[in-house]
Amino acid sequence: MKKRTLFLILLTVMLISACTPQETTPEAEVKTDLTMGYTTEPEGLDPHRTAAASTFAVTNNIYDTLVGVTPDWQIVPRLAEKWVLSDDGMEITFALRDDVYFHNGRQMTAKDVEYSFNRLKDAESPRARDYINIVKIEVLSDYEIKFTTETLDVELLKSFVYPWAAVVPEEDVANLKTKPVGTGAFILEEWVPQQHLTLRRNDNYYGDEVKIETVKLVLIPDATSMMAGFQVGNLDIIPLTGDQVTMVEGNENFKVLSEPMNAVQIMSLNTKNQYLSNEKVRQAMAMAINKEEVIEASMFGYGAKIGSHLPPTSPDYFDTNNIIEYNPEKAKDLLKEAGYGDGFEIDMALPKNYQLHVDAGQVIADQLGKIGIDVNIQLIEWGTWLSEVYGEKNFETTVVGHTGRLDSYAFLSRYKSNSNDYISLTTGEVDELLDRALNELDEGKRKEIYKEIQIILANKLPAIYLQTPHTMFALQKNVEGMEIFPIDIYDFKEVYFTE
Repeated sequence: MKKRTLFLILLTVMLISACTPQETTPEAEVKTDLTMGYTTEPEGLDPHRTAAASTFAVTNNIYDTLVGVTPDWQIVPRLAEKWVLSDDGMEITFALRDDVYFHNGRQMTAKDVEYSFNRLKDAESPRARDYINIVKIEVLSDYEIKFTTETLDVELLKSFVYPWAAVVPEEDVANLKTKPVGTGAFILEEWVPQQHLTLRRNDNYYGDEVKIETVKLVLIPDATSMMAGFQVGNLDIIPLTGDQVTMVEGNENFKVLSEPMNAVQIMSLNTKNQYLSNEKVRQAMAMAINKEEVIEASMFGYGAKIGSHLPPTSPDYFDTNNIIEYNPEKAKDLLKEAGYGDGFEIDMALPKNYQLHVDAGQVIADQLGKIGIDVNIQLIEWGTWLSEVYGEKNFETTVVGHTGRLDSYAFLSRYKSNSNDYISLTTGEVDELLDRALNELDEGKRKEIYKEIQIILANKLPAIYLQTPHTMFALQKNVEGMEIFPIDIYDFKEVYFTE
């Protein structure tokens, strides 16, 4: 009887267990909210009214352009589905998508493209000079538009790639600086100046599905604080400086993304200055600068020295490093020949938001001091640099980067004597060469022209050409899809998290 009772009890327990729902381990949720650290506040979010790379890194995700570029330099359709060049190369016609809507809900048409490029070309646009050759814009239909140039421009298509060539709605332009309205994959949700900026996925985006729901860009000017936030997992992506690479390399929880920039770091010289107008002085300064030391101090070796204003990433790059080499003793002799054997004082304005340029400037100041040139370093805000140095040309020397141009003409055209750029070669040696390059259809001949221009710049030195640094990011191990582009942008459309 006892055995039978025990059997019945065990059977009852088994039946109850079988009927009780079993606990299952829930699947881990995949993150959809990205947090990234950044060091420099956007100047504003109107793509037609700024020249700041810090702005375009953000606006590339809010606005869109007619065509885009891949990490391997291929031009691809964006707002335009296709395009046709005329036989003489002076007209380009774009066929637009008919499923594109602005963030305000209105459908985009060719009239918006016409308005945007006329605005990009007007007197208030810092990029107007880049589009002066476009003399006619014709709306052919709601989804077809034609651009005509005054002279042949063999690189015309590339000018439609850059983030400042974005299409905007006329009805919202008054507030684009703080309330941007574009057609891009993300919409501005919140911007708290000097703190953070949040983008939310545009669910009405015409392109492929975007996996990230929000992107929060947190302003952290101090690199040490940013690294600390990354290491404890508060940040998913951060820009990386050369001295920080060893802090993340080899750690299984992190990964490093690194590519040479399509950019140049230069020491710009105001050749209207009493001393800097003298070519021998400029050459002496170049001879006094040990570029390897500059690269080691500013990028911990993650850079390549240059002798002219094209980066090694450019297909037209020519190595001019041997034209004026490091030789401080010869530099002193040149200063004497120029009449400044006792040296002189000069100011150097450095944008304090960019540690790369501050570190390089400090090393250069020390090196120039050894040949008798006393450099007074002035650390200024990026906004002040843009208005005073770049805009008003109120400077003597500065160290800064020039980034992300796909064609050599766009990189080098600032050296035309009539460019009105903050640096230029006012004596006009490269004017005719640049005009020839713009009209030369033969790629080999065009390459030779650009070689000649680089040699002239390496000798005349309207600027001292320092390095092409690397772009580097640290990523948490579960972040995928982040890529480095040949123009200075962030693109979050393809970014996603793994489990």
